[in-house]
Amino acid sequence: MIFQEGISLKNLGSFRIGGRVKLFKEARNVQDLIGSVSLAKKQKEPVFILGAGTNILWSDGGFSGLVLRPSMKDIKNDGLEVDVGAGVLVSDLLEFLMSKRLSGLEWAGGLPGTLGGAIRGNAGAFGGETKDIIAEVTSLDMKTLKIVKRDNKSCQFAYRNSVFKASGREVVVWAKLRLKRGDRKLIREEIEKRINYRMTRHPMEHPNVGSIFKNVNIEDVDKKILAGMQSVIKIDPFPVVPTAYLIAEAGLKGVSYGGAMVSPKHSNFIVNVLDASSDDVKNLIKLVKSEIFRKFKVNLEEEILIF
Repeated sequence: MIFQEGISLKNLGSFRIGGRVKLFKEARNVQDLIGSVSLAKKQKEPVFILGAGTNILWSDGGFSGLVLRPSMKDIKNDGLEVDVGAGVLVSDLLEFLMSKRLSGLEWAGGLPGTLGGAIRGNAGAFGGETKDIIAEVTSLDMKTLKIVKRDNKSCQFAYRNSVFKASGREVVVWAKLRLKRGDRKLIREEIEKRINYRMTRHPMEHPNVGSIFKNVNIEDVDKKILAGMQSVIKIDPFPVVPTAYLIAEAGLKGVSYGGAMVSPKHSNFIVNVLDASSDDVKNLIKLVKSEIFRKFKVNLEEEILIF
């Protein structure tokens, strides 16, 4: 078992921010994954499980432990069911599903990251969520080194959450997806529509990790304040006030701290415009949360992982 040493975390995340990691390993199969976790435990090294790094802010101080990336990338199709490795990119999965005329994931067009990461955070957009197509998830319990199989209900999916994220001890290895038959042309059109929307509305010209904050459940907004927001409420998958709207209304578009800036294009994105540090982003997040609470009495909750 060989670990890489001292590589830059800037290369392991789409924010292009972070120090160096002590150890890194890309696990190509379940045995490799188990062996890596086992060895790290023997060496008393903390383990961090990484997908594509599209939803994480690494520390400038780096990580003194093992960053382990599950890279199981097989896709197997049996009728309307598809077995998918956790390391498969969502974009590659969509291409496969389209080729097989399987529908149900079109909302994820343009979504970055791996399927494993999408399952862990129950990623969603345009009214769809990852949980909607999950039949079964196979994971590795890092404490017992046992393989666990869970049906959809046992995954405890919630808004941008799951048992895998909440417990922090299970690594998604495989997933069985259940889809429906569709028309290849219509599937392609829906996927491309989502991709085009993201390319037009999101600041893809600068390093970023997508939406920084979760959207706000309307139940968490004072009714008097909410009364003036009826026109912007959307379903995600329940009624929410878009956080981008709140940030824009607070006049925070374009506000910067060091090399980090609230995107003028999409205000729920913080972009790395001038070789930002992790502290630059953290301070900007703190500023945004403070201003939103001051103006709307709403406590924003981060969607990204801050390490």
